[in-house]
Formats: sequence, structure tokens, C-alpha cells
Amino acid sequence: RRTIHPGGAGACSSAARSPARPHARSASPSAPTRLPRCAPRALSLSPAPPPRAGPPALSPTQSRRGAMQKAIRECNGKRLLSQYLRDEEGAPLYHCQAALVTSLADLDTLPSKEPWLLTTPKLVVKPDQLIKRRGKAGLVKVGLDWEGVKTQVRAWMGAPVEVEGVRGTLDCFVVEPQAAFSREYYVCIHSLRDQDVILFYHEGGVDVGDVDAKASRLEVKVGEAVDAARVGAALLGAVGEAERPRLTQFVCALYRCYVELSFAYLEINPVVFVGDTVVPLDLAAKVDLTAQHDCGAKWGALDMPAPFGRSRTPEEAYVEGLDEKTGASLKLTVLNTAGRVWTMVAGGGASVIYADTICDMGFSRELCNYGEYSGAPTKQHTYEYAKTILSLMCREPVDQPGYEPRGKVLIIGGGIANFTNVASTFGGIIQALRQYRAQLVAHKVRVYVRRGGPNYQEGLDAMREAGAQLGIPISVHGPETHLTAIVPMAFKYLDPAFEAKPPLAPTYAPATAAALGGAALPPAGGGAGGGPHTGNVPESADASTLFTASTRAVIYGLQTAAVQNMLDFDFSCKREMPSVAGMIYPFGGDHVQKFYWGTREILIPVYKDTRSALAAHPEVDVMVNFASQRSVYPSVAEALEHSSQLRVIAIIAEGVPENKTREINRRAKERGVCIIGPATVGGIKPGCFRIGNTGGMIDNCIACKLHRPGSVAYVSRSGGMSNELNNIMAMHTNGVYEGIAIGGDRYPGTTFVDHIMRYEANPNVKMIVLLGEVGGVEEYVIAERIKSGAISKPLVAWCIGTCAKSFDYSISFGHAGSSANSMLETSEAKNAALRAAGAVVPDSFNDLPEAIKVTYAKLLAAGTVVEGPEPEPPKMPMDYKWASELGLVRKPAAFVSTICDDRGEELLYAGMPISRVFAEDIGIGGVLSLLWFKRRLPDYACKFVEMVLMLTADHGPAVAGAHNTIITARAGKDMVSSLVSGLLTIGPRFGGAVDGAAETFSWAIDTGLSPQGLIDAKRKQGELLMGIGHRIKSLENPDQRVVILKQYVMEHFPECPVLKFAMEVEKVTTRKKSNLILNVDGTIGCAFVDLLRGSGAFTREEADEYVKAGVLNGLFVLGRSIGFIGHYLDQKRLKQSLYRHPWDDICYMLPQNTVESVCEPEYKGGK
Repeated sequence: RRTIHPGGAGACSSAARSPARPHARSASPSAPTRLPRCAPRALSLSPAPPPRAGPPALSPTQSRRGAMQKAIRECNGKRLLSQYLRDEEGAPLYHCQAALVTSLADLDTLPSKEPWLLTTPKLVVKPDQLIKRRGKAGLVKVGLDWEGVKTQVRAWMGAPVEVEGVRGTLDCFVVEPQAAFSREYYVCIHSLRDQDVILFYHEGGVDVGDVDAKASRLEVKVGEAVDAARVGAALLGAVGEAERPRLTQFVCALYRCYVELSFAYLEINPVVFVGDTVVPLDLAAKVDLTAQHDCGAKWGALDMPAPFGRSRTPEEAYVEGLDEKTGASLKLTVLNTAGRVWTMVAGGGASVIYADTICDMGFSRELCNYGEYSGAPTKQHTYEYAKTILSLMCREPVDQPGYEPRGKVLIIGGGIANFTNVASTFGGIIQALRQYRAQLVAHKVRVYVRRGGPNYQEGLDAMREAGAQLGIPISVHGPETHLTAIVPMAFKYLDPAFEAKPPLAPTYAPATAAALGGAALPPAGGGAGGGPHTGNVPESADASTLFTASTRAVIYGLQTAAVQNMLDFDFSCKREMPSVAGMIYPFGGDHVQKFYWGTREILIPVYKDTRSALAAHPEVDVMVNFASQRSVYPSVAEALEHSSQLRVIAIIAEGVPENKTREINRRAKERGVCIIGPATVGGIKPGCFRIGNTGGMIDNCIACKLHRPGSVAYVSRSGGMSNELNNIMAMHTNGVYEGIAIGGDRYPGTTFVDHIMRYEANPNVKMIVLLGEVGGVEEYVIAERIKSGAISKPLVAWCIGTCAKSFDYSISFGHAGSSANSMLETSEAKNAALRAAGAVVPDSFNDLPEAIKVTYAKLLAAGTVVEGPEPEPPKMPMDYKWASELGLVRKPAAFVSTICDDRGEELLYAGMPISRVFAEDIGIGGVLSLLWFKRRLPDYACKFVEMVLMLTADHGPAVAGAHNTIITARAGKDMVSSLVSGLLTIGPRFGGAVDGAAETFSWAIDTGLSPQGLIDAKRKQGELLMGIGHRIKSLENPDQRVVILKQYVMEHFPECPVLKFAMEVEKVTTRKKSNLILNVDGTIGCAFVDLLRGSGAFTREEADEYVKAGVLNGLFVLGRSIGFIGHYLDQKRLKQSLYRHPWDDICYMLPQNTVESVCEPEYKGGK
């Protein structure tokens, strides 16, 4: 018998293998190779380093976008197995004893929580930080007692170590009992597109060797279960008879646990017998983060650490925090702060392409950061993101002796956006540029901008203007410039000797002028060519044709903007009928929504469920599903029940749990339904149909000539890059015939090859373009089909992600599927395979337009494509809202508001951001001063306002307003009705005395009356002196509310002449009767006049105007509403019945004669 620590001599806890190629060639689970961050280097123009021999270090990170499989700590994985690993009867199969140490303080507290630490004679301690081959690195200590463990942890905690070239700091450790066992086994489960794979080998531990070649393999299709017979037959043939039943039970339970807990990867090496119990000694696992909603309660508090050696910078942590607060995507990875090339790129696909181009051109060692902002972030969030990057960019002290700025570049790049308002996001960037202007100038920074999409012209103009104003050189370009053309421009500044190819001139001009009401532009080369192929074959919906000009769809979700975009595209294509037949919205009743068809308004029905929508529209065969990630599965499952009608379902949401995505794919495949997505913008068939927002704004669709068919079909993952492909095709070919973005999640419903084979079968498609990505092996299937002749049409291909070879540690790219897990999945390897098979593969993405142009020219020369005349672009009406944003129209406002603005990044009260309202703690009085008076009143004035509200909040249930509120509440009415019934009693006799008192006493002072003179004047006018007198209170029994107010005013107001005058009047009136005192209404009215006149915040005219406008009555209404609502709630809480006034409290006084005798005397005679 051997006594081995958990995990064997060389084991480690990290999620090593990928779903595509999961098997280690070592004894232990391994983590992706990670090297230290780039040290500061001088400018290097040498080519990027060659690919490493091992797999590239592309590890997932926790984010809404990017890789969604996340490695967890070994301790957490074992805890989950201890809780959920059970036999078919529910009996537990494994009990985990493991303690996690994350601080030195844990050494003192853990024994009270885990008493076995003190009683177990031999313990094992090892780092639990996703470190591979810990044993070989001397990071596993065995045979220790608790004191020995404490000594070892103290020695390790915070210590820097290097493991296989990866440097990091030890800060987390797992402590377990040492186990004695005799045999070791290897078990691994990982997920593929259509199946899960269980690997088992009858030997495990450090000497397991090449499990790829040796392990037994059981493939379990999605949705299937495993049983003991299958497991035993497929996996356990080399296991002894005595141990086979227990191992069979363990593997079956392990797979059930794998599915139930949404593991994406689970490897145990070794699995051993401790007595009769099967025990996992060392474990590596990944979970699918998109399943958080389904499995979060079972997972509990899972710790998902960054890969060893990769600690987050404060800036990265800040951006991650921003990302969590927005529905957009914000990412930042700091690479080398001493470099000279900084990027701020919009879009996941574009961010990879810019990094590729920078590295391909030899500047990888100068690349400072990787990241993206996408998904329509707000101006404020974009500002915060830009400010963070600029703070890093300008961190070096330019005034330090000996420091000589060498110049830096900031590349603000991005594709053609689908729906992000470019002007808004650029506004945030410009705000950050203004803030850092001095530092940017001192560092000799130049900015290079390229962007397209909604409102891009205004955004680019703002950038140009900002550059001129700030004195910062900013080179600005739109979609007429190739996506990455600004990169060599920037490098020319850094090194004047840098040489790059000149920009490729477009063959055809965009068709933008007519979209704004002008004339159509001719092709750039002149003549009438460049239009659709003259020999296109009429189409009907079949296996190779998803969409036609008569395709009709239903939209799941109340996505009115997307529907309008689809209708605008339909109109531009001159369709006879809108492509949207109806919408499905389960949370509302059947109704209709109004949309535009050109300039005419039309109604589109909205249904509560899919069945009703499809029954009402039997011609519909496409669904565009905008359900959230949580609702995608049930909504698509319902749709698949109608597979006899639906042919295509597009799933827009990203972050759909991978197990549910795979189940959707399985069911769709069985029913012959084409799934596009998840995590996609969709697809477009020029002249026929578009899914949702594909192609962006309608002006971009027209500029890219998507209103009519071309001859080139493409397929990509990225929606944003689809727009770039549309743009490239429009400039260098006769346009797009069809384009599909299959989606960025790990398991898209359809693959590259699915759509390429459709294009191959479609005679109207003359040329195919593929934009692949790092990760996955689909491109090899395409290469094989090219070799076999199954794909014979010209195919131009490029796989983005070539920059991965230049990074020495993990980077999270923009899509969940964008991570390579072996050399086979790298972009370089796939590009090489496609090139060898006969595809046209350029040297870089920057050369992709030229490759497309040359390939298309050959088709023209061969007569494969015969260009017809370019049709005149359609003239599209523009929505008023968008035209207003562009400054093209104006109209008078319906009304004016000067106190509040909710249009910007945050709510403004009289110009004061709501964040400042709380930061400065201005209170209710401060808020009232902003919204009522449009200015900030002094603190004493705000406090007085709050006192008034408190003092007027209630005066018992007997007063008129409270009485009405109570009666209405007892009649069963709602709160608003009850409150209003009470408020309607406020007037001259109830509450209105505040206004009257303020006007009366201020008039007396202004006209120079004495106290007695005011009393005499009111007597002559036959009017009561408002604010004087009380039914109950008197000089002997003063109203404490008045006492409190007087004392505060005398102590805090700079002057109070009106109140003092009223107090002099009180001295005269109380001589007659002691209850003719200055009451609370009079005190409030007089004091508030003093506040308005004496605070310095108002002119005399403004103060008088506010009194006349009834502001004092407003104070009483606002304060008393508090009490009225209290009375309403009190009656509801007491469940009081309908109120009926008692008879004995009513004096009935009827007339002497009845109504009949007065009106109709003839009745008295009995007639």
C-alpha cells in the first residue's frame, strides 16, 4: 500500500483541458500556460515572436461577453461533489474534508469550524490557485500535523513563486487529510457540441501518460442518460471485478452531477479507493457561468480565481465594476504600460482584429492594452472607460529628469455599429480627452479614429473639432476607410521609416446620396456596371435558401425598434408586403402596435403565445427570438413544437446556458429547423429580408447596397464584423448576396460549414467569404471539403485572433467561442490549413479587402459574374427623432420645463445631478428648493422648509381634509382617490390662511401700516385678519408649533421683519381675547416671506411673485399629504367598514308641505 497526498506527486488544481481537446499528456490537470507580463521595452519593429510549442494562453474570464466557462478552486469542486454526488437512491457517495486558507487569520479560526484539523495526524497542504504540476514544483507538503501546516502556510503566504515560467504570488491553500490507497484511476468529462465525453483510464496519477491515446471513451449524446451497463462496457474493461461495481456507480453518479451542476469540464486524477469508498484526490473543474440563474443556488459561493500569475490591476478592477453596472460590455486588460500603442476599440470582433493588425505589423511589444467597449454604453460609461485608459497612458511623469517623451498613439477604432450611437460614445471619449489634454500634449500623443454606424458623421465631426480645440493631432476616418487602415498611419508616426501598403481604393462608390433625398452616385469606376448579376435564378424557400422576398416572420419580444428596422429594410427593397407578420409578447394581452411602412402607418398584431401567432399567419416560417437569456429555452422549445411551419429560428440573446443551447440544437436538428445564434445580430438577404438590426441603420444598409442582391455570400461569428464585410463587398464587389452571423457563443445552432454548403448549392452565389476566429476546429472541416471538391466556389477566408501568439498570458477575447485550447485551434494553424486546401487566405485582415477584390475581379474576367446596371438607391423617409438628433429638422416644443431634465446620463434637479444631491446630503428641503425655486437655498432655509413640512404633516382626524380622506378610504377607494378627496378641502377655510397671512402682513409692512392700523383696515373692509386666532390655543396655552418656529426663525434668519410685525399685531389682538394669537398658519406665512426676501436668493419682485403663485399653500399641501396618507393606511390596517353618519348627529328639517303637494296639488284629491 502506498500513502500519497491527494493529487499525487505532480497534480495540480486547475481546469486544464478544453471541450475540444481536453486530454492532458501528463499526470495531472493542467492550466493554460501563462508567462509574466511584458516588461517595459523600447520600440521594436521586429516581427512578432513565433508561436510557442504549447497551447496559447487564452483563459476565460467572468463577463457577460467573452468565454463563459470559468475554472473554480479544487476545494469548491470537491465541496460540490460531496453535496451532490449520490447514488440512484439518493445516498451520498463521497464526503469531503477540506479546509480553505485564504489569510493567516484563518489559521486561528479554522480549527473551531473544522475540528478534524486538530485530530488528524497527517495532513496535506497545497496551493489552490489553478497552478499546474504543484507536486513537481515542490508546492505540495504531506504528512504534516496542524502545527506543521500552519508553519508551512506562513512560509508560503504572500511568497512569489515561479512555476513553469509563470510568476505569481501564493495566497490560497487547501488542507486535507492524507489518504492511503493502492490503485489510481483517471476520469475526465468534457462537453462537445452534440455530446458529452467521458474518459476513463485504469491507471492514474503522475504516470498516466498520453490519455488521448490510452483512455477508454464513452460518448453521451445531449439529452441522454448513462447507465451502469454502458459505463461498464465502454470504460471499465480493464478494472478488476472487485472494484468495478463501485467505480461504475461512481462514474454514473459523477456524470449526473456534471449535468445537474452545469459543469463544462471535470477532471479527476487520480480517483482512488480509500477502503471501499471511491475518493477524488485531485480535481480540476470549470462551470458554465451562463447557468448562474439555474444553478447558482446549488453552487453557493463559488470562488472563481484568475489564473495563477494574473492579478488584476486597479484599473482592470474598476472597468470590471463598470461592466457589472451596465447592460453594455466594457473590458480592459493591461499588457505593458511602458508601451506606445494604446487602443480604445468598439466591438468584440473589432478589438481582436485591431490587436491582430498591431501584432502582425511588428508592434506587439508596444501594445499596451487589450479591451473593448460595445453594446451601446452610455456617454457616462464611455467617459469613465476612456478616462481609465488615458490615466494609464499618461502615468509616466514627463517632468522627471532625463525622461524624454518619444510619442504615443491612441487608436480609437471600431467597426460599423448596428445600434450604438457613435456621437454619444464619442462625446464621452472627448470629455476624457479634454480632462487629460495637458498630459496628452506633454506625452506627444496622436489619436487615430475610425468608426461608422448610427450618427457617425456627427461623432467624427465632433472628434475633428475637439482635436482642433485641444491642440491634439486627431486623424479622423469613417467607413470609407478600411477598418484597420489607421493602424499603419499610427505606426508611421511612431517610426517614420515604417512602410506599409497604400490604402486600397474602392472599385465602387457607396450608394448613400439617394438615401437622404439626393441623386444616386455612379460607380467609382464609371459606367453603368457594378449592379446585380444579370443571370440570377429565381428562388423559392428550400434547404439552400433560408429567405426570399416573400419570407414572413414573427418576432418574439416587444422589440419595436428592431421591427421598425426590418420594415424600413423591406420598404427599401421594394417588397410588396412587410416581412413582419406579428409579434409575440407573453406579458400583455392581444393588441396591435403601430409602425411605419415608408411614410404610411400600419398596424402589426401582438399575440400572447406562439401558437396563436402562427395559427393566425400560416405563411410565417421564420421566428426572430429576442427573449432574454433566461427565457430563450422555453420560448424556443415552444416554437420547435411548430416545426412543420417554422423553418428558421434566430436567437439574438447571448449568455444562454450551454446545456440549454445544446438541447435546443439537438431538438432543432431532429425537426429540421435551422437555428441562427445564440449571441447573434442575425443575418441579411439583400433585397429580401433581414433579421432584426442586422446591417445597422437603414442609411448604412443602402450605403452597402443591401437593398438589392450581389453575388458574394459570407458567414462570420461577429455581428459588428458582418457590417464590415458588407462594407468591403460594396466597395470591391457587386455586393452581398447573403450574410449570416452564426453567433459568438460556444455552441451556435448552425456552423460555418452549414451555411457555406448552402452557398455552394445556390447558383446565385458566385463567391464565398469566411471570417473565422481563434478557437474550435470547424475551419478544418471546410478545408477538407475544399480538398474533396464538395466546395468548389472561390472561397476567401481569414481567421481572426492571430495576436494570441504574441501574448504571454491569458486574454479574454470578445466571444465565448474565441479561445484556443490547442495549437490546432489557433488562427495561424487554421489559416494555414485553409490556404493549403486552396482557399484564398490573405496575410492579415488588413489585406482581406484586396484578396476579395482580386478574387472577384477574376470572376468578372471569366464571365462568371456579369454585372448589370446599378439600380437607383431607394429614397427613404427619416424618422423625426433621428432627424432631430442629426440637426436636420426643428419644431416648437409642446411645453417648457426648466426644473428637471431626465434625458442625460443622470437625472438633473435644476441642473444639479442626482448623485450630487445625495453626495452633499441636501435633504428634502434642498430638493424642494431646487424644484420649486430653481436654486440652492441656504442650509437654514432648507431646514426651515423641512420643519414646516413636519409641523403641517397632520392635525388629527377631525379636520376637514383628514375626515374626507378617512371616509373615502372606508368606502373602499384607493390611496390616490382618498388623498385627493382630502386635498380638495384645502382652501380659504382650511389651510389657505398661510397664503392669506403672508399677503396681509407683507402688505401692511410695505404700505407702512402700524399693527393697530392693520387691524382697523381689516375691520373697515369687513375681513378677518388671516393668521390670527385659534379655537383652542391661547396665550395661556400656546401652540408649541408656533413656539418652535418662532425660536428657530429668531435664531437663524438674518432678519425677520414680517414675523416681528405679526408678533406686534398679536399683542394688540390678545388684549381683546387671549385666543387671538398668531397661529401656525400666520407664523409660517410671515416667516416664509422673510425667508424669500432676506435670504439673498431672490429679488423683491421674485419673492412677491412666489407668494402670489401660492407657494405657501403648496407647503401646506405637501406637508398635510403625509398625514392624509397616514390616515388612509390607518383605516386600511384597521379594516374599517363603510362609514355612515349617525342619524342623531343630523338635524332633519323638512318643509311643511311635501314635494308632491307643492308641485302637483291635484294629487291631493286622489286623482
